[in-house]
Formats: sequence, C-alpha cells, structure tokens
Amino acid sequence: MVATDLFREMEDLRRKIDNAFRNFGSRGLLTPAFLPGLGTGEFPLVNLSEDEDNVYVQALLPGLESKEVEINVIKGALTISGERKEPDPKGRTWHRRERGAGRFLRAIDIPAMVATDKASAEYRDGILMVTLPKADEAKPKKIAVNFA
Repeated sequence: MVATDLFREMEDLRRKIDNAFRNFGSRGLLTPAFLPGLGTGEFPLVNLSEDEDNVYVQALLPGLESKEVEINVIKGALTISGERKEPDPKGRTWHRRERGAGRFLRAIDIPAMVATDKASAEYRDGILMVTLPKADEAKPKKIAVNFA
C-alpha cells in the first residue's frame, strides 16, 4: 500500500468517526453508525469513487425531476439538495408510508481537488451521476530523478 493511500484511508476513517459522533443521539442506539447510509436516514444514498482523471458520485434519487435537484461544489464538498414532493392522492387511506418527503441536503467530501468548470451531471433511471474532472494539481506527476 502506498503511503498516500494509507493517509487517505486514515483521513476517511477520521471523517466517518467525526460524523458518527456529530450525529450521536440523533439516531437510534442500534443504528450501525460506521456503515454509511445503512439505517442512518441519510438521503440520497451515494457511491463515491475515483480514477486517475475523475471523481464520480452516484446518488440514488428515485422519482425526482431535474428541477427538484440542485448540485454545488463548495469548499471541497459536493452538495446535493432538493425537495421530494409529498404524494397527495385524494380519497386514499394510507396503511404504510416508508418513503420520506420534503427538503433534503447531503454533503459529500470530495477526495481530490476538482475542476468545477468541467463538471457534468446526468440523471437516468432514478440515479444521478456526477463526474468531477480532477484539477491538474490533483493528478499524479512523474518526477525525473537525476543521478550524479
């Protein structure tokens, strides 16, 4: 394992622990605080990945329209916000309502510097796919070694 990967993993763990303590008391005691998204009530659920050139965020946003979602990059974090409308069918008796409604905001720490002016987003089949190209400063650079 490369040292930078180790430091990145340690930083990711620190963020998860900070987040768990920040949210302590707002969740049930049996909630798996160290398993992001699982039982936490966080919305939307996201996958975050990267390759050499881009950072990718996939967010699960079923039943929304583009006008109901806003995406921003602020201080090293991607924010996804919007509002899921409350269904209002007349004359219906509800027996179970598990899908939440209302305003939401989710901030995801971005693991690299990105070129926000080249970012793109696509929404298909209930999944928002955001591609954030890495800034040139964040890409690996080869350094030649001169032997004396």
